[in-house]
Amino acid sequence: QVQLVESGGGLVKAGGSLRLSCAASGRPFSAYAMGWFRQAPGKEREFAATINWSGRSTDYADSVRGRFIISRDNAKNTVYLQMNSLKPEDTAVYYCAAGKTAAMTRKEYDYWGRGTQVTVSS
Repeated sequence: QVQLVESGGGLVKAGGSLRLSCAASGRPFSAYAMGWFRQAPGKEREFAATINWSGRSTDYADSVRGRFIISRDNAKNTVYLQMNSLKPEDTAVYYCAAGKTAAMTRKEYDYWGRGTQVTVSS
């Protein structure tokens, strides 16, 4: 089992930045690829970013590419999502997830956190 706890969400104005963190405990963190997903009210949970176990490979949804950066610190068992140039449409609950491969689909992830709210005002 892997337990994931997100933090760092909040209210920010459009154009601002936030950094989300996801702390992992349980099985060795470095064994897992990590992903960030988000879910806006009334919408399905969607992929935002993913990173492989070593941190050398990342991928992003087109909607966040160039604005968000995913990174990880295996010594601290933590994955981060740096969010820049935020837009009102980025408003959502953000979830981190752990899985065997760095994938864009929800079904590839075995463990999920409870999420952190990000609200971007216009």
